[in-house]
Amino acid sequence: MRGFIFAAGLGTRLRPLTDTMPKALVPVCGKPLLAHVADRLIAEGFDELVVNVHHFPEQIRDFLSVFYPYATVSDESDRLLETGGAVLHARPLLEGCGKFLVHNVDIISDISLRDFAASAPEDAVATLAVSERRTRRYLLFDDDMRLVGWTDTATGEVRSPNGDLDVSKYRMLAFSGIHLISDSVFPLMEEAMDGEERFPIMDFYLRICRDHPVAGYDATGSRMVDVGKYGSLGEAEAEAAAILRTISSGRRP
Repeated sequence: MRGFIFAAGLGTRLRPLTDTMPKALVPVCGKPLLAHVADRLIAEGFDELVVNVHHFPEQIRDFLSVFYPYATVSDESDRLLETGGAVLHARPLLEGCGKFLVHNVDIISDISLRDFAASAPEDAVATLAVSERRTRRYLLFDDDMRLVGWTDTATGEVRSPNGDLDVSKYRMLAFSGIHLISDSVFPLMEEAMDGEERFPIMDFYLRICRDHPVAGYDATGSRMVDVGKYGSLGEAEAEAAAILRTISSGRRP
């Protein structure tokens, strides 16, 4: 199975560390973030790795050549394409595998990726790992766990291809940065984004979810830390260490 690791980000919240290295190589618990994610993917059966690069790309290439020489690089050195553009740009490396897992490099979680992939509906263009946790931006799902929209609770903004939504009628779940995507996504991306090369993948999901199923996988109960959003790397590292101990002991939800 194939896994695509988003490793191209600038890592602005992790400065000054990312002034001299890519976010993907920032060490957490004595190991670069990229290695944490790559090792999890491999352990869960996603042994064909694709990694996108932009910020300090040669450092990532050198790291991969030593530790993961079989990984393939999707080069965004000239222009950062955001998450949706990154998937479309990597089409030659991803198409033909049926479904592929996408994982942010700065996410450490104990979600069972194997169970997640096995639970994804066959007809879904994408399945998003989500959970009940406190944030300000939520995805909205109907009773069948099909995506219908997005909301920002701080501003009251709601986005949906279905017109005005009564947010209270839908499940509000937070996205984990982990999703399983069908390779049928590529022609849909080209059509929906109308020639755009640089776009967030959530914009794409919200454009197509009325006519094409985008599913949610409720991973509530799993533990997750978004290292790239922490103001204190020390706090993130402590939480990540607890998650990693859970994984190594086999005590996952």
